[in-house]
Amino acid sequence: MRTHIFSRSRTLRVVAAVFPIGLAATAAAAFAACSASTDTSGFGEEGGGNGESNGNGSGNGGLDIGSGSGTGAGPLKEEPKCDGDHTATDSDNDGFTGADGDCNDCTEQMNPAAQDYAGNNIDEDCNGAKDDNPTNCDGAIDIASNDPMDGARAMDLCKLQMGKSWGVISAEYVTSDGGPLPDPLGHGILQGFGPEVHPQQGQKMLGLSSGAARAASDPGFQDPGGYDKGYVSGSPPGYPKESPSCPGVMTGQPFDSAALRVKIKTPSNAKSFNFNLDFYTYEFPIYICSTYNDFFVAMLTPTPMGQVDGNVSFDSKGNTISVNAGFLEVCNAQMAGGKNFACSLGPSALAGTGFDSQPNGSAATSWLQTSAPVAQPGGDIELLFAIWDSGDGVLDSTVLLDNFKFEVDEAPTETAPLPDPK
Repeated sequence: MRTHIFSRSRTLRVVAAVFPIGLAATAAAAFAACSASTDTSGFGEEGGGNGESNGNGSGNGGLDIGSGSGTGAGPLKEEPKCDGDHTATDSDNDGFTGADGDCNDCTEQMNPAAQDYAGNNIDEDCNGAKDDNPTNCDGAIDIASNDPMDGARAMDLCKLQMGKSWGVISAEYVTSDGGPLPDPLGHGILQGFGPEVHPQQGQKMLGLSSGAARAASDPGFQDPGGYDKGYVSGSPPGYPKESPSCPGVMTGQPFDSAALRVKIKTPSNAKSFNFNLDFYTYEFPIYICSTYNDFFVAMLTPTPMGQVDGNVSFDSKGNTISVNAGFLEVCNAQMAGGKNFACSLGPSALAGTGFDSQPNGSAATSWLQTSAPVAQPGGDIELLFAIWDSGDGVLDSTVLLDNFKFEVDEAPTETAPLPDPK
């Protein structure tokens, strides 16, 4: 019965696309909801921020940069001089004494729980080696690996938490509401996505998909225009959430979700983190502002200050990353949903991905960067990177995730486009 219902849903959607005067009336009404604004330039995304204050501002995060570190924010530029016996004291209030392994008690940027930052020739983590934060740990991972720690490594989370150090505590593949993941094709360790899209760091990147996380030439590839995995799930906390750019439109039940959940002990000298993402959707252009949609979220626990839920990836108008977000620039220029999509990057990055099979359709964001604050440096955070289809499981979306890193400086919660790699 479930298969029959999905098949019927898929048929209706295809007929609506081909015969818009008849069965597409519902979709047309949804498009009209999108065109209520006088702004006809896509969804009006201008390339920065989410418009929400998190109360953290920016700057150097109170780190000790004035003693031997030069001027300005960022990692230490040189190791501060630290005279005297600090064996039993914690002069820099970083939670470690000399007896605990603190190799410089005059700056909170150096202790056994800190991160080494490459290029400054300083041993921030006090392990006796300078600039040794592990990198490039993903080269030998197979595309179909079911080890969730490999998913973290593909995002460049290379360090495991041990003893007093920071690092990844655990990882697991789950559905969007945290249940067991029924279909392993929802995740993949990718060395590229078509001929134009490459990892941002290291040799691989993580793909998550409401269909198959594979490019057209990869083993296990399934057409994103029709791979229905046939399962439902709940939503992450705070979802379903409607897109502010689509007033009056209710999204459907989540189908075919895939997620990676990681728990990380953060470096004691990190005030923020960031990662890169690239979102592809087969829902464009027919299902803008409709019940049918795919969403990507990055749910952070604890929730950042000033936010109503933990998702840290959304556009400046508060739209979750989806066909209704303001970042779609990899596509064929066209009018869709009452909006003019300039598609400034053109469609070439769709080639070889499977998202190039829809004539004049499908779209991607190109690479974006999400940043978010670390509320308690040295404390634990949990991140759920999740994607799902809404309304049915027929037309799919894929997100690429890479280049996760921690930063010394504070950063607001925001997502913004990265420079065009071309």
